[in-house]
Amino acid sequence: QVQLVESGGGLVQAGGSLRLSCAASGRSFRVYGMGWFRQAPGKEREFVAAITWDGGNIFYPDSVKGRFTISRDNAKNTVYLQMTSLKPEDTAVYYCAATGSDLIGIAKSYDYWGQGTQVTVSS
Repeated sequence: QVQLVESGGGLVQAGGSLRLSCAASGRSFRVYGMGWFRQAPGKEREFVAAITWDGGNIFYPDSVKGRFTISRDNAKNTVYLQMTSLKPEDTAVYYCAATGSDLIGIAKSYDYWGQGTQVTVSS
């Protein structure tokens, strides 16, 4: 089992920045690929970013590429999502997740999920 706890969400104006953190506990964090997803009201969960267990591969969808940066610190069992140039359409609950699969860009590949943290971007 892996437990994931997100933090760092909040209210920010358009153009601003936030950094989300996801602290993991339980089984060895370093073996898992980690991802960030988001879900806005009335919409499906959306892939935001993913990073392999060693940080060697990172993926983003076009909607956030160049604005969001995922990173991880295996010594601290933590994954981060730095978000810049935020837009109102980035408003959502953000979830981190862990997977033992190589398919880190697909939500159904993930075995463990956090409870989510709300990000609200005002215009």
